Amino acid sequence: MTTRSSTAFLRYGASTRPSSSNLSASSRYVAPLGLHCSSWVPHYQNSVFLSRRPLVTPSLVKRGIHHHKITPVSKVCSDAKTALDLSGLKAGDTVAVGKKIFHNVSETLLNALASSGPDNLTIASLTAGIDSYGLGRLFESGKVKRMIGSYVGENKNFERMFFTGELELELVPQGTISARLRAAGSGMPAIFTPAGAGTMYANGGIPVKYGNDGSVVLVSEPRPTQMFDGKEYVMEYALQPEVSLVKAYKADTRGNLIFRGTSRNSNPDCAVAGKVVLAEAETIVEAGELDPDEVHLSGVYVDHLILATDNEKRIERLRISSAGNVEETSGPRVKIAKRAAKEFKDGMYVNLGIGIPTMTSNYIPEGVHIELQGENGLMGLGPYPDPSIGQMGDCDFTNASKETITAIKGASSFSSSESFSMIRGGHIDLTILGGMECSSSGDLASFFIPGKLLKGMGGAMDLVSSPSVVIVTMEHTARNGSPKILEKCTLPLTGKGVVDRIITDMCVFDCDKKGLRNGGLTLVELASGITVDDVRAATACSFDIVDGEIPLMED
Repeated sequence: MTTRSSTAFLRYGASTRPSSSNLSASSRYVAPLGLHCSSWVPHYQNSVFLSRRPLVTPSLVKRGIHHHKITPVSKVCSDAKTALDLSGLKAGDTVAVGKKIFHNVSETLLNALASSGPDNLTIASLTAGIDSYGLGRLFESGKVKRMIGSYVGENKNFERMFFTGELELELVPQGTISARLRAAGSGMPAIFTPAGAGTMYANGGIPVKYGNDGSVVLVSEPRPTQMFDGKEYVMEYALQPEVSLVKAYKADTRGNLIFRGTSRNSNPDCAVAGKVVLAEAETIVEAGELDPDEVHLSGVYVDHLILATDNEKRIERLRISSAGNVEETSGPRVKIAKRAAKEFKDGMYVNLGIGIPTMTSNYIPEGVHIELQGENGLMGLGPYPDPSIGQMGDCDFTNASKETITAIKGASSFSSSESFSMIRGGHIDLTILGGMECSSSGDLASFFIPGKLLKGMGGAMDLVSSPSVVIVTMEHTARNGSPKILEKCTLPLTGKGVVDRIITDMCVFDCDKKGLRNGGLTLVELASGITVDDVRAATACSFDIVDGEIPLMED
């Protein structure tokens, strides 16, 4: 296995780099003969060069050759296969793939891996992508034994392979994956996180592998937990892959990387963790052409670099707006979204989940200014692009629902690990997300129906375990009319005792999750045309009623 030196790789002599300052697909940089990448180049330590194949000797140092005469060696490889060969990747290894939204993925390297890579791989990635593209192609190649991920809901083929026993899946909260990668890159063996405490995730028992007859043959093991200041935390081991694949918008020949918009996501986290890191970039420029303050990831983390030749960058959900129009204008989902938007207070930092929560941003009250955080790496999400004013869909600017968005003035982008640090650290004021079931004690189930539906927890476990106010928006009953608000959830929990308020198309419940009023739910608002008896008939648990006249839901 090729390993990275802890110091910079150096080479003496005249530059062998091309004079072109901008490398593109039409003028690919090919390393000089014998110089595919930097893994063989000596490094300098205590005035002695250490290398299996040194180009210089200590006597050169004694003769007065100093650092100012050193020319950096390019890390650019001729193609993806060369980079993969140099990585030393072998059967049974773990590969981390930097991504969140499926188009921000190392297409060139993944396609090469699917075509000629080793078998029996474990893939660590936030999501499973989509069918027949990027990671989807790799899964379909039969080279993957197990995936470590947080969300696979968009890849129908992966879901089929999982339920028929062709793939193993280790579900891990999205923020936890990023933190485990970051811990590995920081030399820390483990971390503690509140995400998943008190749920099947921490207690063990989530299906990891199904048999071809649909039976569960392997389940997750219990994770160690510990109490800190009266709160339970889950211990997670660092995740260090043998090889990491990352995708950048721009790079220089030394491996310094720049990302664009929400495409940064987990790429930096995968890069710092990998024993060997392969990067691909849409554009490569000469060393020295990037302003140091522009660089998002130092080249110290990158071993080998290629120019991205497979660069389709699909837009999964193109969303546009015109004159403020929105797609849904009536119905129960809109009623819920309009009521939930009343929870916004001026100056709040807010995270919105997929579906109804995202719709709430269309109904922000007049005079209220909030900043929306996308857990995929953007603070300051704006509306859908409006072609009438020259805005077009851009696959590097999407929300967590994979929809095209714009960024407001003053927005900022960041990595996945930083995104979830904001969340766990209590810097987000309000979280609104959907659910499959809620209990009378504030438990939430939202990610998995064993044997039937596989979505994954995504970032929900991190969000609901944070100090922010948590509001669940969902229709009061399932399509078959069965209640979704229960005495006790029947599905695996996303969070235990985490919900502050439930907003449905029938009413608003407050959850006494801390037991300050002996626990349970309190009906605080009713939808127009709905009676208390209607709510009782559609709710599978008892509840209290607010004192006095019950206010009507505002919409």
